[in-house]
Amino acid sequence: MASRPPPHQHFSLSQYTPALILIFLFSAFTKTTSAVNITALLAGYPDLSDFTKLLASTSVTFELAGRSSLTLLAVPNAYLSRSGASISSAGGDVADVLRYHVLLEFLSWTDLRRIPASGKLVTTLYQTTGRATNNLGAVNLTRDPLDGSVTARSPAPFSPSNATFLFLVKSVPYNVSIFAMNALLVPDGFDLAASETRPPAAVNITQVLVDGRDFNVAASMLEASGVVEEFEHDENGAGITVFVPTDESFAELPATERLQSLPADKKSVVLRFHVLHSYYPLGSLESIVNPVQPTIATEDTGAEHFTLNITRVNGSVSIDTGIVQATITRTVYDQNPVSVFAVSKVLLPREVFGKGASPGRSSMALAAPPVEAAAPEDRTTPPTSLLTTPGLVDMRSAAEVNDGRRRLIEGSICLLGFLHLLV
Repeated sequence: MASRPPPHQHFSLSQYTPALILIFLFSAFTKTTSAVNITALLAGYPDLSDFTKLLASTSVTFELAGRSSLTLLAVPNAYLSRSGASISSAGGDVADVLRYHVLLEFLSWTDLRRIPASGKLVTTLYQTTGRATNNLGAVNLTRDPLDGSVTARSPAPFSPSNATFLFLVKSVPYNVSIFAMNALLVPDGFDLAASETRPPAAVNITQVLVDGRDFNVAASMLEASGVVEEFEHDENGAGITVFVPTDESFAELPATERLQSLPADKKSVVLRFHVLHSYYPLGSLESIVNPVQPTIATEDTGAEHFTLNITRVNGSVSIDTGIVQATITRTVYDQNPVSVFAVSKVLLPREVFGKGASPGRSSMALAAPPVEAAAPEDRTTPPTSLLTTPGLVDMRSAAEVNDGRRRLIEGSICLLGFLHLLV
């Protein structure tokens, strides 16, 4: 009796579907959660340590954290010292000079070799600030047809500032590339040597708030109180850091917190409570070791009064007054010696609005000093002094997160539709 042929083995895709979906979701998720951390990429290159410190001393590193498709032109220590010792004392110009070294386009060695003889104009991060005239915030890349060397220079006619590409330091394809340069690039109109000796021009704090377009209440209070002159005078010392509530923050104040009905001296104290008597870029606030920080209001009342508890919570800078907890939502202005940050709530001092404090009492009659809050356990950077070079915590913008989620969902739907057709 002839044996019956074995049954035909049907390939069942359904048994593999869960595994395929999990593999796809994992790969898509890991791709979207990667974020650029410039200081981490530079950390393994001691010859670039001085340039890395300059980056970390400004808000440029945080401006880069929410971007992709970048090319950083880094200057090794030896070349940086030759480019001008005045760079470290150039005040607010440093941040813009560094922004001029960030090209808003991913470039590889292959891309550089393909630059036409006429050159290629590339936009920089400095161009996006609006402080550059016309296209002078861009750099012109040219390639020598004889030896193949590539040079970056200002598009301004007869500009003496130029730098040659030395070698590729690091490349994360289509995200960021870092090249070493043989000189510091200086935007047209900058004179770092002169900035070393000239006194910095006073920053008009009120105008900064008006230009920010969401701080009309704070600007009006500053003008009416007269403390703005005090703030601008303090710029000439160690600088100042201003935390400014948005108009929405003032509108959300509980009816019980009658800020506008306070006596003039109390209002002035509250405004001084929003200012630190030193210039701190966002990086310094991220890596703060002493969470309890004195404010300008502290100077008139004693070391234990009118302090702010500044810590890092879930990737954001948190400011606790003992009554309210606010977060920094964005950088409004950052040019040494002045930094201005938008905060999500009005900072109410417990000495004025706490239990037992009465709006009618003198501003010098204080409640009990605030208890120092412990730093949160999720701090991802080791404690460092505010006066040391700040580091960079890896951050992603909300737009990055939402874009990653959107791509994840779209990819999942496409995969499920494809599998459905096969089955």
